[in-house]
Amino acid sequence: MTKKSTYRVTFHNQGKVYEIYARKVHQSGLFGFIEIEELVFGEKSSVVVDPSEENLKSEFNGVQRTYIPMHSMIRIDEVEKTGHPKITDATDSSNKISPFPVYTGSHDSPKS
Repeated sequence: MTKKSTYRVTFHNQGKVYEIYARKVHQSGLFGFIEIEELVFGEKSSVVVDPSEENLKSEFNGVQRTYIPMHSMIRIDEVEKTGHPKITDATDSSNKISPFPVYTGSHDSPKS
């Protein structure tokens, strides 16, 4: 029996850091995107309800596949166990992640 791989995907989205789990992660046919399929969420048998996980479940409800821009990616890890998906504030002092610089499209040259 082959073991299914599980991936922890961490990325930036609108000032927040998302951490989700999926079974399939690969480079997309859309240039500059990572394709994520088969999202994995915690079991419903849990007595304690995590609000950030519930927000993620509702945000990705009905999504079969999602495309994340490469410049938003922080890291992708293959893990042995599925953890709890979560959304954290990117400005949280305990969060030690710096966003990748984003090209703004400005073509103004410095004035001398």
